[in-house]
Amino acid sequence: MDFFNWTEGAFTTNSSSYDSSETATLPPSKILLTITLSVVAILTTFFNCLVITAIAVTRKLHHPANYLICSLAVTDLLVAVLVMPFSIIYIQNEKWVMGEVVCTIWLSIDIACCTCSILHLATIAIDRYRAITDAVEYSRKRTGARAGAMVAVVWLLSILISLPPLLWRHYSDDEEHKDQCIIIHHHMAFTLYSTLGAFYIPLLLILILYYKIYKAAQTLYMRREASRASRHSCMTNGSMIPSSYPAGDSDGDGGPRSPDPISPPEKSFSEPSTEETPRERVRVSKKVFQSKSRRHDSRSESRRSQMYQGPRISGSRERKAASTLGLIIGAFVICWLPFFVKEVIVNTCGSCNTSIEMADFLTWLGYLNSLINPLIYTIFNEDFKKAFQKLIRCSHYL
Repeated sequence: MDFFNWTEGAFTTNSSSYDSSETATLPPSKILLTITLSVVAILTTFFNCLVITAIAVTRKLHHPANYLICSLAVTDLLVAVLVMPFSIIYIQNEKWVMGEVVCTIWLSIDIACCTCSILHLATIAIDRYRAITDAVEYSRKRTGARAGAMVAVVWLLSILISLPPLLWRHYSDDEEHKDQCIIIHHHMAFTLYSTLGAFYIPLLLILILYYKIYKAAQTLYMRREASRASRHSCMTNGSMIPSSYPAGDSDGDGGPRSPDPISPPEKSFSEPSTEETPRERVRVSKKVFQSKSRRHDSRSESRRSQMYQGPRISGSRERKAASTLGLIIGAFVICWLPFFVKEVIVNTCGSCNTSIEMADFLTWLGYLNSLINPLIYTIFNEDFKKAFQKLIRCSHYL
């Protein structure tokens, strides 16, 4: 993601310092690096295609929230297909060899897609926050059209953030950097505009929203736990006496209903010649009563065991929610924060520079987020797991 002034940064080289015989054969370290980056690009393509296909062919996943996940996967797929391969060639040759037009197109796609991927994460955080804090009202507003509008806004903001760097580069024609595909500028205001819009504001929004989501989920679990505890307390203190019959076997007034020896349909369709004696009727009614009592006792025992396990279940769900949010935020911060911190430091400090290797590493660490996104946002969803399993099973028969 080549946002800013990289005069001492990634992919910088002096073509005169390399002899033709040296560039003809790549060193083993460069070959290993190329293979590693190619594997990352292939895996990113595969997993994002898997997410898109699962949402497209699985009816159960046709939900507005998953449309945002699908749009994120499409954005990350564009990074894998249109950005990573050119970056690999750039690193391999240590100079730009594909012309000015391709450089401009690559830079525009690079900046726009990476920015759009980051803004998608913020949009998903907003959607999840509204869904958990205003579930009833937001469920009516959470439509496919609304999700499409959110995606359109994300792409529009990404273009507005990425367009100024491209326009600035268009007017920066410097012969010294003819073998580089970079954006050159010397204004701190431009750095602040780009970094704040592309990363720091979305990061702050994600941190605040996911913290509120965690607190709201924690409050919800606490309420459910208190409700279960109060019901269990009433039953153990004797103030709530369970009925001898299932809820469906009671009358309209809520009281227990005495068992009928024979149900009305059996009475109406029974013939006089085959009608049972009173003693047999009593025996049948006793069996029906005992079977209903056993069923209700098993249900009551199951409900009581669930009440005993209530705090444990709530605690496990809370830990799972916390771990999921931690993975989402942690992966995003680890992948993109070093790159944007470096950009701010390099472009605001005249004597601060980074090596070519470090700049390449930080750039690809940001690209790695496009591989992690489809894993984190789907691996904890049972519907996605089942859809992936079906797709993988079907692929064995092809």
